Amino acid sequence: MVAASERMRAMRARRREQNMREVRLVIPDAGADAVRARVAEQVAALDARVEVEALDWTEAVAEFDERA
Repeated sequence: MVAASERMRAMRARRREQNMREVRLVIPDAGADAVRARVAEQVAALDARVEVEALDWTEAVAEFDERA
């Protein structure tokens, strides 16, 4: 059996041959109480008028791209 580190090395070599590179993302845990509290604070601080304007713009652009 081939070691996991050797399999990873081989996989990375194959990806390099395909001009691909591995990317890792570290993101906040949406299930964590601290993260949920921070998101709730940020949502509460949003200005509804600005958000409506952004949604209206998004809808206008989406309709512009729509094919009849």
